[in-house]
Amino acid sequence: MTLTESPTGRGAVVAAVVGSAVVTARLLARRGLVMPRDRVGTRLAVADGTTSVVFRETAATHPRPPGGAVLVVRFRLRWIGDARWAHAVFRRACLVNTPLFAGFPGFRTKLWLIDPATGVYRGLYEWDDVRGAVRYAERLRHVLALVTCPGSVSYEVVAGSTREPYLDGGRPVPTG
Repeated sequence: MTLTESPTGRGAVVAAVVGSAVVTARLLARRGLVMPRDRVGTRLAVADGTTSVVFRETAATHPRPPGGAVLVVRFRLRWIGDARWAHAVFRRACLVNTPLFAGFPGFRTKLWLIDPATGVYRGLYEWDDVRGAVRYAERLRHVLALVTCPGSVSYEVVAGSTREPYLDGGRPVPTG
């Protein structure tokens, strides 16, 4: 299921990101976010025939309601091309992007993924519901436009799903 939302104005995007940063700071202060390492290095099949490797995980520790939605965001970074060193720097530095997503309402988990063969990055998120996933993705799309190759940002939302079918090999990750 692919969803889109009406375009979001710059002010709404800035307000949403600032709000997320404030909530993320509170979560960090209360130890409401963790970074498990057990999935790091896991290779996941993607529906387009490629694979992606988990290089980081972020998870909220609050109780989760039943149901949920999976969001897959896909993009290619502008300017770094095939430079392995630049990708390595990005993978380490992107940790500072945590306030851009972890404080959005309904955030559960994010797996940070890269396809080493193509340089395509993906975020495999779990949200409480479709509405929250789409709301976040539409705001993220505007932020990513600043640093990605034109036309490379896409996302897909899978309603009523969790990330487990993708992690257990039962289903390939949507292309995003």
